[in-house]
Amino acid sequence: MKIFVLVKEVPDTYGDRKLNLETGLADRAAGDVVLDEITERALEVALSHADASEGAEVVAVSMAPEGSTATVRRALAIGAASAVHIADEQLTGADLGLTAEVLAAAIRRGAPDLVITGNLSTDGSGGVIPAMLAEHLGWAQATALTAVEIGADAVNGTRATDFGSQAVSAALPAVISITEALPDARFPNFKGIMAAKKKPVEVLSLADLDVSADPSAAPRTIMTAVAEKPPRAAGVKITDDGDAAQQLVDYLVQNRLV
Repeated sequence: MKIFVLVKEVPDTYGDRKLNLETGLADRAAGDVVLDEITERALEVALSHADASEGAEVVAVSMAPEGSTATVRRALAIGAASAVHIADEQLTGADLGLTAEVLAAAIRRGAPDLVITGNLSTDGSGGVIPAMLAEHLGWAQATALTAVEIGADAVNGTRATDFGSQAVSAALPAVISITEALPDARFPNFKGIMAAKKKPVEVLSLADLDVSADPSAAPRTIMTAVAEKPPRAAGVKITDDGDAAQQLVDYLVQNRLV
């Protein structure tokens, strides 16, 4: 069985995260970039299955700038057997539609049995890529899973809902996404880090995938405005002169909080 795991490079959530006010894109120079934690958890799901299943192959797939090799190599250090790195200058600022189209093309090219993703990234937080991939591929999907069991012909899982837990199943090939309820990824040890340097990384461009980024070829999302986050305003201080409760009620009513 071949399993593709989508991994993503994102700005470190523990550092400064800013937008470029001219382009509306994340300013990667403002802080460190790391492998998104939710995609590391997705990788752990695949590796746990591979550990218990002979012949299972785990491939990390990332659409990232050319300079993101170190981040892709981290997925290899954690345990992926190989990686596919999609890098093309035309993908700068790619929206969800183009991203899904490119990733789907790479998946078709690699012909995996299963694709595992996180439910949403910590930068864009779109949460729709898994479903869009399934639509492009014509595959079954099982999203936002809190538990996963991979079989030879199907994948089973549990999805948390507002009314409890829901058991779901999808025949392979399929696309699944997992939530933070799944375990943390294993930490790459020295042996894994050294082995990652020799593992194969296939670098693909849009031409390799026969995908066009030309907005005239297919309508794309456009940005209409971008602005700096406004500074935090000072809070309202209530002095208790015997009417603090009434002041609080008035404030809540004025701000439509009750």
